[in-house]
Amino acid sequence: MSFFGTKGNKTFRSKKKISNEGYQFEMMKHATSTLGSGNLREAVKLPEGEDINEWVAANTLDFFNQINMLYGTLTEYCTDNTCPVMRAGAKYEYHWADGQTVKKPIKCSAPKYIDFLMTWVQEQLDDEALFPSKIGVPFPKNFLVIAKTVLKRLFRVYAHIYHEHFNQVIELKEEAHLNTSFKHFIFFIQEFNLVEKKELMPLDELINTLTW
Repeated sequence: MSFFGTKGNKTFRSKKKISNEGYQFEMMKHATSTLGSGNLREAVKLPEGEDINEWVAANTLDFFNQINMLYGTLTEYCTDNTCPVMRAGAKYEYHWADGQTVKKPIKCSAPKYIDFLMTWVQEQLDDEALFPSKIGVPFPKNFLVIAKTVLKRLFRVYAHIYHEHFNQVIELKEEAHLNTSFKHFIFFIQEFNLVEKKELMPLDELINTLTW
């Protein structure tokens, strides 16, 4: 199942579009063909002869769009009243800080946190100095560090959805989409060691079931 180019009925914010020129478009075409095989372990592997930065960038963009679409179906359920704190179950709570405009972590509702998070991610993706979209433009030397932070934060949206809104996901008949998207995400970050294991603890039990 491929999510590249999937059209959702509702999105949290505008999807990040990819030009049909440049490496990201070519990476997406490759990923679409490999995802179609149904073998996600194989689909996440770096294509032979390709640059890891380009592969991580293209997939990070796609995960942003997937999560954007998934959360977009839940915004009427995830409100300041229903989710006054950004958490993933009783044991894990997230406070927002981006290290620039918000240096001291602030406690906020889940929708506010996710708005901060997705806005921040989109700003990183839109920054050509960080995520260059044109062929021949070099990636910054610390690109993978930046990508790891982006992916770490995107994981938190999955964690919130699973812990706080899975019943609504089932009601909306979106569980297959969510589960396949999450499995793809986990296999990808495991393949390139992009998110520390301690950051994945809120969904550790679920991740341990992803053996197929």
